[in-house]
Amino acid sequence: MGLLFSSRAKPAAAEGDSHVVAIHSESAWNDHWKSHKDSSKLMVIDFSASWCGPCRFIEPAFKAMAAKYTDVVFVKIDVDELSEVSEQWKVQAMPTFVLVKGGSEVGRVVGAQKDELERKIQQLRV
Repeated sequence: MGLLFSSRAKPAAAEGDSHVVAIHSESAWNDHWKSHKDSSKLMVIDFSASWCGPCRFIEPAFKAMAAKYTDVVFVKIDVDELSEVSEQWKVQAMPTFVLVKGGSEVGRVVGAQKDELERKIQQLRV
């Protein structure tokens, strides 16, 4: 677990204290998944791309939710960097937010729907 938050998995924002973990390699994702899949803690995975306008639009709201809901794990995955992981979760549009609990998908929000995402987080985090 010591390597889990090494240089392979780092906060999404270079500035400030981000509560979003950015995953940049398949091995970092596998490590993160193994440490979380049996947890009852909600994990929100943001599948996005650097060139995606709606992804950039919702990013500040996603970071704000990560700071607000500290009992939830927030992860960001770039679909161009980790296409295999994106395919595994059947991501077909960006942004796609997959909500996972106990190793299973419990919710999904497709598109930059901030209010819908926050509603699902509030509903599923307990």
